[in-house]
Amino acid sequence: MAIIGGGFAGLCCARAAARRGLSVLLLDRRPAPGARVHTTGLVVKEAAQRWEIPATLTRRVRGVRLYAPSLACLDLDAAGYYFLATDTSALLRWLAREATRAGAHLRFGRPYRGARRDGDAFVLAGGGERVRDIVGADGPRSAVAQDFGLGRNTRFLLGVEAEWDGVAGIDPDRLHCFLDRALAPGYLGWVVPGVHGVAQVGLACRRPQKPDLPAFERKLAALFDFRAARRVGTRGGLIPVGGPVAPFARDGVLLVGDAAGWVSPLSAGGIHTALESGWAAAHAIADHRREGAPPPSRALAAARPRFASKRALRALYDVGVPDAVFDAAIATRPFAALARSIYFHHRGLRSAAGWRDLAHTLVRGPA
Repeated sequence: MAIIGGGFAGLCCARAAARRGLSVLLLDRRPAPGARVHTTGLVVKEAAQRWEIPATLTRRVRGVRLYAPSLACLDLDAAGYYFLATDTSALLRWLAREATRAGAHLRFGRPYRGARRDGDAFVLAGGGERVRDIVGADGPRSAVAQDFGLGRNTRFLLGVEAEWDGVAGIDPDRLHCFLDRALAPGYLGWVVPGVHGVAQVGLACRRPQKPDLPAFERKLAALFDFRAARRVGTRGGLIPVGGPVAPFARDGVLLVGDAAGWVSPLSAGGIHTALESGWAAAHAIADHRREGAPPPSRALAAARPRFASKRALRALYDVGVPDAVFDAAIATRPFAALARSIYFHHRGLRSAAGWRDLAHTLVRGPA
């Protein structure tokens, strides 16, 4: 099988497929694993536990501080829950080593140039390798999806992030999130106290708007001290928020991760679902090829997220909530319960605990 793309979904797929005994070739145009990272790299607790990410590559963040446009704030916590800020490049290199150790062949510096069908196989352009399956893990603008007539992402956020060394005054135990319709229409800004003392300062907005990161950093100067800080890196890219694409599979070709739209339309979180979709695709293909199970698309169709409630909230958020509403709501218990259900998965709106929180706070009324 060939996997196109060496991000979280592709590397997880390569590792799992090789462990199941499949011959795996992964192609990626970037020169090395972890090069030109486009994601903040924030990992939720569920993913950290499921994939046993090395602690040396992470930094635990236990809660969220949510800011209204006026910079009034609300602290959110859930017992036992946490997020992991990651050294994202190092984490991807670790995943690449794990995939290689399992027996996958990784070819970084080799872009995907297309493939043609030849009987029951595909022939990869540029190398001539014959493979029976192709997995498109090549991001939100998937070339695999385009080549094989699969569904494509059409709704995006555009995000940009700067890495700063030496910013003072950041609470290291909080993921700092900023609501601001003017600066971040359709999403928010963030400050993550990252690994090795580097703070990640980012902003995203609904396309076609473009994020004004310098303006956001000027606003942050009221909270954090940038005077002795220096910028050490930047990253950015598109985040699909339209939900799963359709069709996501056809005749030996599957999409996973961002290419498949497996990204939360509301929170824009995609690492957890990228890892899960890569793993699920690998096992579905192995079961089909080695055990005679039904086509992989059937197994993936059952596993892929629907994001029904999050897509509805995304539509509401896209309409635009006035800043004055956030400023007034941030001090209320119902708003705190809703925010907690969004940020902490085990208390989300698909959980009994999340609905109990909302019912309890709605009955008691605002603080």
